[in-house]
Amino acid sequence: MRQKNNAIVGIVDSPGAVRAAARMRPGAVDALEWRADRLPGLAMPNSRFPWILTVRHPIEGGGGSPDPAERGREYLRLLPGADMVDVELRSLRTMRRVLEEAAERKIPLIASFHDFRRTPTSAKLRELALRAEDSGAGIFKIATWTAAPGDISRLLGLFEVCPLPLAVMGMGPLGFSSRLLFGHCGSVLNYGWLHRPNVPGQWAAAELKKMLLA
Repeated sequence: MRQKNNAIVGIVDSPGAVRAAARMRPGAVDALEWRADRLPGLAMPNSRFPWILTVRHPIEGGGGSPDPAERGREYLRLLPGADMVDVELRSLRTMRRVLEEAAERKIPLIASFHDFRRTPTSAKLRELALRAEDSGAGIFKIATWTAAPGDISRLLGLFEVCPLPLAVMGMGPLGFSSRLLFGHCGSVLNYGWLHRPNVPGQWAAAELKKMLLA
């Protein structure tokens, strides 16, 4: 999957979102994210859009089991249909077999980090970015709670120090405004909901696309 600045990703995380994705016309989004943790046992349908596969850990907002063996099996079951795979930094070690299989299939890795309580310090953010680089990821995705201007400032600082392309999103009181700002500053993947929002401050994918193209 070729990345571009301001790429819009529609989140498929419910039966309603599956139906919405099936109705989408070409150009409506640039990719779709299949949230396997919220769609257990289902397979990614054929789509005109590239699929980003994730089986999100519950600590980072996932809806399924934290058991690494169970999550690993779900990743491996769905990997043949994926164009990219998203694995949290905390799960890279336990998902080693998934990463090996993805590399064999030449499926790019997104290394991700989600914090629903705060935005870490600048030093911590740099540390996370370096861990993402060391993992062999092609993109570092980070979503944090943004409640004050300092949170936005620290995330903006990542664009100056991160060695990888970034997908950056805010959640919470400054979520809406921060997502537009980060998209215009070079966030390569910008996620929006198709059926209903799953975090505060999240745009609908169609609205986000209009706003970032305005």
